[in-house]
Amino acid sequence: MAPSQQAKSSKTARSLLTGLAVGACLLIGLPAANAQAPAKRPPAAPQATPQVVPQAAPQAVPGFWDPRRRPERPDLSRLTVIRFLTETDYPPFNYTGADGNPAGFNVDFARALCEEIKVTCTVQMRRFETLVDALTSNRGDAIIASMAVSPQLRARVDFTDPYYRVPARFVSRKDAVMPEIRPEYLEGKKVGVVAGSAHEAYLKAMFTDAELHAYPNDDAMRAALRRGEVDFIFGDAISLAFWINGTDSGDCCAFSGGPFVESRFFGEGIGIAVRKGNDVLRQALNWAMFRVWEKGRYTDLWLRYFSVSPF
Repeated sequence: MAPSQQAKSSKTARSLLTGLAVGACLLIGLPAANAQAPAKRPPAAPQATPQVVPQAAPQAVPGFWDPRRRPERPDLSRLTVIRFLTETDYPPFNYTGADGNPAGFNVDFARALCEEIKVTCTVQMRRFETLVDALTSNRGDAIIASMAVSPQLRARVDFTDPYYRVPARFVSRKDAVMPEIRPEYLEGKKVGVVAGSAHEAYLKAMFTDAELHAYPNDDAMRAALRRGEVDFIFGDAISLAFWINGTDSGDCCAFSGGPFVESRFFGEGIGIAVRKGNDVLRQALNWAMFRVWEKGRYTDLWLRYFSVSPF
């Protein structure tokens, strides 16, 4: 899917350090209230039945909820069913399972929320571009489809708190991995990035001494790294995680440094959309999301679907 569709979904060292500090908080049990996400981009497809992949070291699992800000349990008596809408083909978040039913991270998360609220839950798959119209015309109650929050969408729908964010990260060849990346470390280094992207804008603002090489798309950028034409590439960490762990990478590469989450470049986060003014459902979902995370079920889901952590 084109990045513009999914968005339906700048310059001091001090700003950079702030972003890095937020990124460091994106670990199990630590809140990151300011961490944000860019518009979604398709990662590689998963296996038909995603499995937990053993990790050499404990995987970083993001925590987007602050345990000090426990939401009060809302009145759930008015909720009898939640009709979730999701998209048709955006693995591993949404796809059709082997049994023909909706599957994926978003679908399993929606079902966990319904179990917490103790309400009947349905999931209907539709083309992404039709989701908002279906919601506003009462053909569903909530959209859970990796929808990036934006001012344009906020004018049409309301959003829950973010339930995940997409950081940006550097990738290098395995023989040149750096545990930490700062602007001064990349002076004179060749860095590949997709032309016109938020990632390119971030590098131009923060990594002014790096030698940027702009490519027309992700595939061209990644191929350049495999061929050794650039020292690093910089982009959407979720899609890069699937590339690193997939066959297309040829086991060439790995993440270097940690996540970058500057909200001015990478957006407001991924939320569940509800109809304007539907505060009963929005508050119920916020409460249920916190409970699912607090009980460890969010972590279980994350580890099931993300064998290489974007964080």
